[in-house]
Amino acid sequence: MSASSESILEAFPLTIRDWLASVVPLDWLQWLILSLIGIVAILTVFGLTFAFTTVTERKLLGRFQNRLGPNRVRIFGIRVFGFFQPFADAVKALTKEDIVPAAADKVLHFLAPCAMVAFSLLGFAVLPFGKHLSLLSNIDAALLYFFAAGAASELAIFMAGWSSNNKFSLISSMRALAQLISYELPLLLVAVPAVLMAGSLSLTGIVVNQGGDLGILNWNVFTPWGFAGFIIFFIAALAECNRCPFDLPEGESEIIAGYLTEYSGFKYALFFMGEYFGMMSLSGLGVTLFLGGWQAPCAALAFIPSYLWFYAKLIVMILCFIWMRATLLRLRMDQLMRLSWKFLVPLALVNLGTVTFWKYTADWEGGMLVARWLIAIALVILPFISLGKVLSSGLGPRKYRYA
Repeated sequence: MSASSESILEAFPLTIRDWLASVVPLDWLQWLILSLIGIVAILTVFGLTFAFTTVTERKLLGRFQNRLGPNRVRIFGIRVFGFFQPFADAVKALTKEDIVPAAADKVLHFLAPCAMVAFSLLGFAVLPFGKHLSLLSNIDAALLYFFAAGAASELAIFMAGWSSNNKFSLISSMRALAQLISYELPLLLVAVPAVLMAGSLSLTGIVVNQGGDLGILNWNVFTPWGFAGFIIFFIAALAECNRCPFDLPEGESEIIAGYLTEYSGFKYALFFMGEYFGMMSLSGLGVTLFLGGWQAPCAALAFIPSYLWFYAKLIVMILCFIWMRATLLRLRMDQLMRLSWKFLVPLALVNLGTVTFWKYTADWEGGMLVARWLIAIALVILPFISLGKVLSSGLGPRKYRYA
């Protein structure tokens, strides 16, 4: 493929956006149109991704459990392996009765699901989807904005639990707040090494820092500190998204449906949507910090538009989330808290020391380069082993007794 055709494909989304905005002659109105186009693009792409992720997850879970999953829904007599199921679910959610408890706070009960979706969408505003594709904002402190916007979703969860006037909902919302606050700390700490290496809080700058002649080997995940940080990030992201094995706020075997107990119809669907948007935005952040963002794995594949590489990596991350749900069992609350405060947080702090060593030994060559890698690997593995022993000390192996 020629360089000209490559550049045309790369700039195609921006070309369409600028053409639509050029219809309006006024400069201030053009800014508004550009912002609206970006918002509509995000809602369309990630709305459809949400829809097809739900049916993909249900079908994959079915395969994991030796069943088919949804495969019956037709539109105009056409059935494509059940992938029209999300549209049937949307119609059902819209037409179901909205039941609000008589003693509930009606205003907060209505605002909580709306706030959940709104706060979950805010993170997409600063994610660099392509080489020239930051749809809404490319601020210097994009990483700080992302975490600030994500933390606001805790307010929506507490609003849902408090406004329902239900003890199960309130207990679940407090449990969710404890979980989210506990796992935000390791999530923040493992993002700091990427910032130190790039020398910038800009997400675009972090992606650019992972580019170079070595291609995929330049990605942060292929360094000792980056690999350790990515694993910690993935575990913390599972907890932040209430995904198995950390889906304790919705532990139906203990507290019915958690803070969603008193919700039905489309309000319930909005919470469902907000959680998936949060999962997608955190996956996008993981791709940006550790997997090279929109960078191609090698120069030979750079002819594929950068936004397609970003989206492909995002899908792989989402599939890993689904895989974890199908594989792991739910933890207890004490296990969840202990894992964060006694294991992930100390490991993330040690990782700060590892990346500092890595950064200040960048000029080592020859035999010293081998020593650099060995020392960095030791700084990752030894704390993992020692903290793992501390975490499991006194618990002993499980003994199963059958009647």
